[in-house]
Amino acid sequence: MSEPIVTVNGVTRVFKMGDVEVHALRGIDIGIQPGEFTAVAGPSGSGKTTLFNLIGGLDEPTSGEISVGGRRLGGLSRKDMSRLRLEKIGFVFQAYNLIPVLTAGENVEYPLILRGEPADVRRRKVQALLDAVGLSDMVDRRPMQMSGGQQQRVAIARALVCEPVIVLADEPTANLDSETGAALLSLMRRLNREKGLTFLFSTHDPMVMKAATRLVRLKDGRIDSDVLQPNGAVP
Repeated sequence: MSEPIVTVNGVTRVFKMGDVEVHALRGIDIGIQPGEFTAVAGPSGSGKTTLFNLIGGLDEPTSGEISVGGRRLGGLSRKDMSRLRLEKIGFVFQAYNLIPVLTAGENVEYPLILRGEPADVRRRKVQALLDAVGLSDMVDRRPMQMSGGQQQRVAIARALVCEPVIVLADEPTANLDSETGAALLSLMRRLNREKGLTFLFSTHDPMVMKAATRLVRLKDGRIDSDVLQPNGAVP
């Protein structure tokens, strides 16, 4: 078996609210292998969002260690953490998080500008990804000129443009109708199969849970179950 892309060892996260301590995560151990299509599910307050924020380097654990792409997150400077997120982690959010004044192409291109890649390379990568997500004719449209499903496709293209080792998808179907959500899920599964991209979902959506090839359930900050579903069913 290859080295995990993500390792989470003995991770806890405690939030202090006045004199009260809230234990969001209680000793989480998990590894994500290359090419997985994994969903993390659980009720509100189970720790899903906290776990994703820790893996994405948006927060720090109270105790334990996390590594992404072979790099330990603990002790990284803010600059190094930002660079690691840019190079190794793709984010897809339920609210899309596109920059409204930029076109679809410019939104996808933005991470490449931050990396300092040449303009001709940027154009080639942007067009290839918009082609891959079925938006080749919308490169010049702004978010407000696109449907929710189209905006989420742009967000997926942006998440992939720097060729990350893992894509963290936080409730990516939550703001979409069932038909559009199914189409987006099918797209991500195709990218997973054809390109070997690793996806980790946080979700309440039964459709996403059913499609996953591995389903991890959290309850009260702990892993309640971790089940392989090798024949995950995509609509």
